[in-house]
Formats: sequence, structure tokens, C-alpha cells
Amino acid sequence: MSPAPLKSDEMDAAFSALANEQRRRILDILKKEPGCNVNRVCEFFDIGRIAVMKHLAVLEGANLVISEKVGRERQLWFNPVPIHMIYDRWTTEFSDYWAGRLARMKYRLENAPVPLARAKGGARG
Repeated sequence: MSPAPLKSDEMDAAFSALANEQRRRILDILKKEPGCNVNRVCEFFDIGRIAVMKHLAVLEGANLVISEKVGRERQLWFNPVPIHMIYDRWTTEFSDYWAGRLARMKYRLENAPVPLARAKGGARG
């Protein structure tokens, strides 16, 4: 069962969050280091902790970041589901079409008889 498609406001939040370069960098960091804390994310930026926290809040609002409080710190994870749902919305039919074309091409090429002249090194006269 596939998840329900994103609502319009959820999609707006995801696009708005992804429109900022620093937020995309934060997602890259969380993809590379899942479960890292806010201090670790701050090490990658020349901006203050408060600014990073504001970017994280936007990413969490767009459901692109999941955070969990563990003791005194927050662990952060990249959530690719909204991006995947956006991707599926516009590409599924094209992916199906091209996957079908490539599969048919593969079967034709595998079943095609190999010409004898080429199979034996070519017919050079």
C-alpha cells in the first residue's frame, strides 16, 4: 500500500524548505551522518546556532527532518519520504514507460541471432 500523496500545503513546505541552499546542505549532512546532533550540524556552518536551529525548524515543518530528544540532546535524521513522493508524482508514468521500453529492447537484443560472419571474426573477403 502506497502512502497518501502529499497535500498541497505539505508540498509547498517541502519546496520552500528545499529552496534554500543551507537547508539542502543540512540534509546532505544528515544523510551522511544520520542521528547526529545539532552541535555537529553547526560545525559545518559559519552562521550561528540560532540560525541553524531556524533552518532545522523549517526542515522539520516540511517533514524533511525527524528529530528525537535523547537525554539532553536532539538526534536528527533526514526523512526522504516527501522528496520521494514529489518525485513519484511526476516521474512514475515516465519511469514505467522507459522501464518497459528498455526491457523490450533487452529481450530483443538477447534473442537476436548473431550473424555468422561477425561471430567468426567478420567476413573480409
